[in-house]
Amino acid sequence: MVHTREKLFKCLDCGKCFATNSYLSKHQKVHIGEKPYKCFECGKSFSRPTHLTQHQRIHTGEKPYKCSECEKRFSDAGSLRMHQMIHTGEKPYKCSECEKRFCAIGALKNHQRVHTGEKPYECLQCGKCFSQRSNLTTHQRVHTGEKLHECLQCGKCFSQSYHLTIHQRVHTREKLYKCSACEKSFCDIGSLREHQRVHTG
Repeated sequence: MVHTREKLFKCLDCGKCFATNSYLSKHQKVHIGEKPYKCFECGKSFSRPTHLTQHQRIHTGEKPYKCSECEKRFSDAGSLRMHQMIHTGEKPYKCSECEKRFCAIGALKNHQRVHTGEKPYECLQCGKCFSQRSNLTTHQRVHTGEKLHECLQCGKCFSQSYHLTIHQRVHTREKLYKCSACEKSFCDIGSLREHQRVHTG
């Protein structure tokens, strides 16, 4: 049966089919919530040994899957497949609201919150909600005072990479924001807006 690729063993919970009964039994642990495979590093548990192996690469830093196009490496085959869509231009996931397309289902789900207004990630410190986990993580640095982004020129640190980028223009003297009224330029949008009050009163 394995060689003919017949899948005769069907999961009654979700309808997924498997080539052997043992594969079906392993799969069914997903539905019953059983997680017998535990990570000795952090204590997190998993329903399948392959999921544990994949997780443990977070701790070891192992990335056995390499992209043939750009040499970038990944800890699991799924992440590699998703990455390869960058090179192929494939975007199989389409938003039903605005027709925008994405190469990953997670990216589509994140995008759809623009239309639904859903903000499932809440800051436990102040109650502020966010549509994406990364935005919550960045926001939490307001409370922790954590500043991970350091300027290599002067050593000044910032909580957001965006603020570091703006600061670095002090050193490069790059002025991207030009006043349409007098052609004067500024290194950040805030300084431009402040300057424009000269013209608007």
